[in-house]
Amino acid sequence: MKHGRVTELPEDFWIPIALNTDNITSLSPFLVPQDHLASSGTYYAMAVYMFFIFIVGTFINSLTVICTMQNKKLRSHLNYILVNLAISNLLVSGVGSFTAFCSFASRYFIFGPLACKMEGFLVTLGGMVSLWSLAVIAFERWLVICKPLGNFIFKPDHALACCAFTWVFALIASVPPLVGWSRYIPEGLQCSCGPDWYTTNNKYNNESYVMFLFCFCFAVPLTTIIFCYSQLLFVLKMAAKAQAESASTQKAEREVTRMVVLMVLGFLVCWLPYTTFALWVVNNRGQPFDLRFASIPAVFSKSSAVYNPVIYVLLNKQFRSCMMKMLGMGGADDEESSTSSVTEVSKVGPA
Repeated sequence: MKHGRVTELPEDFWIPIALNTDNITSLSPFLVPQDHLASSGTYYAMAVYMFFIFIVGTFINSLTVICTMQNKKLRSHLNYILVNLAISNLLVSGVGSFTAFCSFASRYFIFGPLACKMEGFLVTLGGMVSLWSLAVIAFERWLVICKPLGNFIFKPDHALACCAFTWVFALIASVPPLVGWSRYIPEGLQCSCGPDWYTTNNKYNNESYVMFLFCFCFAVPLTTIIFCYSQLLFVLKMAAKAQAESASTQKAEREVTRMVVLMVLGFLVCWLPYTTFALWVVNNRGQPFDLRFASIPAVFSKSSAVYNPVIYVLLNKQFRSCMMKMLGMGGADDEESSTSSVTEVSKVGPA
């Protein structure tokens, strides 16, 4: 097992090296394969997986955007947020997964230090937009179905404002490493870049930045999602109980329950490993760890570019119908049932 220790270099990047290695200058993650960290097979396996995420994630999210542009009936307030989610996923898959694929195939970050900073920034930006979009979707569902504001109508303008909100908050989270609060460096097996949560250099205040990300970009969205969906499930169960003889209401309750479970699980699968590992490293400075395990959380977070559209888009009957029709696979028969299903779910909230 190969453990990592941190070595600061004048070129403003760091190299985690095998404990018995002395010639650190020759091991730059921007210059030579990092075979001292893992076997070639490990790198190539990661390259194959990143290529899969790049192809599938880019295809599904591009199809989501194109379908919305070509079908006016998809331009609802909720679908605007789904498109915003798709665009953020495209940043993660098109930039992060493709860069990681090329680097894992070469066994080092072949694009250089500047590209590392830009990749780290763009992937973090896309990831943060994705996280906040998931929270906004939960908030929108809560407003529309639970109706805490009475007869308030969530309009497309409100959806666009929420989309802008996700990008502003994402910039607040992703810009600091570019201006000195933490920094973007190679992480794990040195083939992708992200915020520096490894080193203890006080110059960058990495610990405070990691805690900021945890509170601002994980705990708050997760709390929002859990609160909104728990309220949604409560309202749906009350409606189903009051209309026990209504098959459509019972069906709507089961469908939404399934969706809620998948949404929360998808969120946790994508982001809990990354958050947990970063917090562990911050709170256990000096403890050795296997750098191969440090790459796993980053891979899971990039996989959100596939998980998110599968959960939020492909399980949406309107989107699925339009996508199938665009691909020449029919799907028009689902449109009417899709509309009735959406209407049924929207009516179960309190008047």
